[in-house]
Amino acid sequence: MNILFYIYIFVSALLAFYLLFPFITVFSALFSKESIKTKEELGVSYQELDIGCIITAYKNAEISKPLIASLLNQSFQNFHIYLVADDCNMVEFNLTNKKMMVLNPQPSLKLKAKSIIYAMKNYVRKHDYTIVFDADNLAHPDFLLEINKYANNGYHAIQGQRTAKNLDTIYACADATGEFYKNYIERYVPYLLGSSSVISGSGMAVETDLYSAYLASPAIEMGKTQGKKMLQEDKILQNNLLFKDEKIVFAKNAIVFDEKVVSGEQVEIQRSRWLFSYFQNLPNSSGLIIKGLTRLSWNQFFFGLITVAPPLFILLFTSIVWAVLGLFIAPEIGIGLIASLVIFICTILWTLHLSNVPKAVWLAIWGLPFFVLKQVSALFKMGNPNKNFKHSKHTRKVSIDDVLNKDK
Repeated sequence: MNILFYIYIFVSALLAFYLLFPFITVFSALFSKESIKTKEELGVSYQELDIGCIITAYKNAEISKPLIASLLNQSFQNFHIYLVADDCNMVEFNLTNKKMMVLNPQPSLKLKAKSIIYAMKNYVRKHDYTIVFDADNLAHPDFLLEINKYANNGYHAIQGQRTAKNLDTIYACADATGEFYKNYIERYVPYLLGSSSVISGSGMAVETDLYSAYLASPAIEMGKTQGKKMLQEDKILQNNLLFKDEKIVFAKNAIVFDEKVVSGEQVEIQRSRWLFSYFQNLPNSSGLIIKGLTRLSWNQFFFGLITVAPPLFILLFTSIVWAVLGLFIAPEIGIGLIASLVIFICTILWTLHLSNVPKAVWLAIWGLPFFVLKQVSALFKMGNPNKNFKHSKHTRKVSIDDVLNKDK
């Protein structure tokens, strides 16, 4: 019984740590500021770096047209676009531009990493930085300008801020709520506190030589044969960068609009894949904590703490159950966990306030329990990747002007 009690104490302490950790870090970040030099401050050392923009489309190239238009109308123009239209019918795709190359690989690649490799093999010139977009994304008119600013400040890996393209359903708003929270907690705060931002999956810019090294890594080579069981490309990339102790910075004004899920089925499809990758990646996250401690690297240690943290709904459910048990086993611990839960929920609301989220997100908070239930369902589907991991279908074909005008 003593052993079980000590296990309970240990788990309670771990849960309390991750419930209070967001509040502590957000509060600490309030006293930190980023120091990015402007074009005028950099003077003669400022450059217009050459950027390769890779768009990975699967089965639907048409959805990428608004993204291509948003890139062609950037305020920064030293770039080239590579659209990898994998397993796409290109008969009616009639978009051409001197700044764009359309690639239609045969046979189909069926893997995002392979599409990126294919694009880089077809580069028209050596680009200084490589940026990867999903086909449903939209780029703010100043996106590349902001990326170039951070690159000129000497950063080799830059994550833009991905935000919602659509807030048209309760599920889309709930998905956006999670994105706003993670942008602040997992990207902006770590960056302000001297560590690295978690990669979003699209809208990230990496120095091309570094990106090429990642694509040649053993994890990518192994992933090519694993199919749907492959660790997500963004996690492999961030692991590759952090094990080299590279810093991933967060460019909050480099905005990429991303299509959010619109139905419960889409939540299950997307989250089952994400949850599978989270558990797959735990050895890497734990390894970064150990490496950070042994090498006295704050960057690695803090990033490991961030990425080993359990998904929100798992943390909440486990903490609630543990708090109720505590009221019978050790009342003072149960009350402590309940207090930690209240602080955690208040911190979520606080970060949404600090992020200036749209009114639609606040109005849809009541729908979060439905979103969480779908995530629980996704947890039970992650055990069979080949059956349950499906490609998310994107349907919101809107222009960057439509999105920007909607916010006015």
